[in-house]
Amino acid sequence: MGWRDAVAAARAELAADGCTVLRGFIRPAEAETMREEGVALAPHAYYTVENVNAYNIPLDSDLPSDHPGRIVLRRGNAFVARDLIPLEMVIHQLYVDTRFQRFIADCFGLAALYEFTDPLAGLCLNVVAPGMSHPWHFDTNEFTVSMLTQEPEAGGNFEYCPDIRSRTAENLDDVHAVLTGHGEHLIRRLELCPGDLQLFQGRFSLHRVAPVGGTVQRHSAIFAYSDTPGVIGTAERTRQLFGRVLPDHLAADAVRGDRLLD
Repeated sequence: MGWRDAVAAARAELAADGCTVLRGFIRPAEAETMREEGVALAPHAYYTVENVNAYNIPLDSDLPSDHPGRIVLRRGNAFVARDLIPLEMVIHQLYVDTRFQRFIADCFGLAALYEFTDPLAGLCLNVVAPGMSHPWHFDTNEFTVSMLTQEPEAGGNFEYCPDIRSRTAENLDDVHAVLTGHGEHLIRRLELCPGDLQLFQGRFSLHRVAPVGGTVQRHSAIFAYSDTPGVIGTAERTRQLFGRVLPDHLAADAVRGDRLLD
């Protein structure tokens, strides 16, 4: 499939479902290199198990008693921050490649694409150990680019609820239904293979990585881009994900294009 056909197919799927997967985007040999690099990086991840909610806002936020933000979820995934990823690794080379960035921008229909200015969250490796999961949540960025680099022995499927909220409406009843096990009709499930490139509109689609089984960790590279330059995460969210903050996080707020909960 050529560039134009791939972009057209991706745009159509994103418009219909908020998600598209380009299967086998990375050749098997490079995919295996990425897997090996991920295994080497994983011990450097910030590991923590904590209680969160789907909006990643403080659990004691002033919300109505029936608000889905009151529902406590257990988060057990981990992240390797960008400043711990060597420049020569394949995922870093791919992240900064201008052709890759142009392709991603075309798929999302964007005039321009910018790497996160954030020194930790711009590129990271997500690690989900056996028995752990990345619970239901929304992304702070309107779109997400990721690639599975190591699949687990069991479980770990990507589950999502396409466009469960919009830029102007939280649709709390539907979110509450999913979080309490009554929204099965809203959930779609996706099995990914190493080397698959996933483009996803995670700002408006509730999603999670289901619990991982077996003995092998689930690894995925997260390529963080924005259509706005200068994006830096909030200190609170950065500390939650990476266990530390840098002066850049203390000096700037994340750029937002809406007034939704985080």
